[in-house]
Amino acid sequence: MLLEGKTIIITGASSGIGASAAKLFAAEGARLVLGARRVDLLERTVNEISADGGEADFIAGDVEENGYAEALVKRAEERFGGLDGAFNNAGTTGDIGPIPCMEESNWHRVMSVNLNSGFYAAKHQIPAMRKRGGGSIVFTSSFVGHTIGLPGMGAYAAAKAGLIGMTQVLAAEHGPENIRVNALLPGGTMTPMAGEDAGYHEIVRGFHALKRMADPSEIARAALFLLSDHASFVTGTAMIADGGNSINKL
Repeated sequence: MLLEGKTIIITGASSGIGASAAKLFAAEGARLVLGARRVDLLERTVNEISADGGEADFIAGDVEENGYAEALVKRAEERFGGLDGAFNNAGTTGDIGPIPCMEESNWHRVMSVNLNSGFYAAKHQIPAMRKRGGGSIVFTSSFVGHTIGLPGMGAYAAAKAGLIGMTQVLAAEHGPENIRVNALLPGGTMTPMAGEDAGYHEIVRGFHALKRMADPSEIARAALFLLSDHASFVTGTAMIADGGNSINKL
């Protein structure tokens, strides 16, 4: 079991990549604190994990709030005795459109959910991991704003690129404390965020060298690697798991 005995926080855990990661990490021995806004979906995931013999708890809330990040860490410490890792996965694309036409409120919302949440997470997770003698943090970033620029996604690209910059600095600052920090860059994934438009899915599949979109479990396995001791010498990276999207032109 790659995460046996480790306590992990997962945000964005109510569906998609986060929910898939929760079930996978629990099967790999992790004790989990799950975060998202939707209570019913969090309860369902926790119940499924418990039914399979795993250990999980949850707190519903908004990753845009500093107090919520603090509460997730406190729950990990109070329920499971400490914190060993975190998969900071919550995010939003926001409204799609060119910057000159974008509402200021959309810009700030996308920055808040995708980037500010990462700051709050690190602010509280790192001191908790320091108490344990080390740990691992993974932020879900994106190839958008890193290897390509998709028209209409300026806010999303800026926020996700900001996460990579923060990842690199955190890794440099806290490497001596045995705290690893990495960013994970998924490609198109079949999650609720991808919607249900079959025509859109067909277009997105064509962007990838593998000519398909990822299943959430495939991205969850990449996060599992980064959080596990198998990645003990991996820190400060922007790990691409995008099915060849970044290198495909046909």
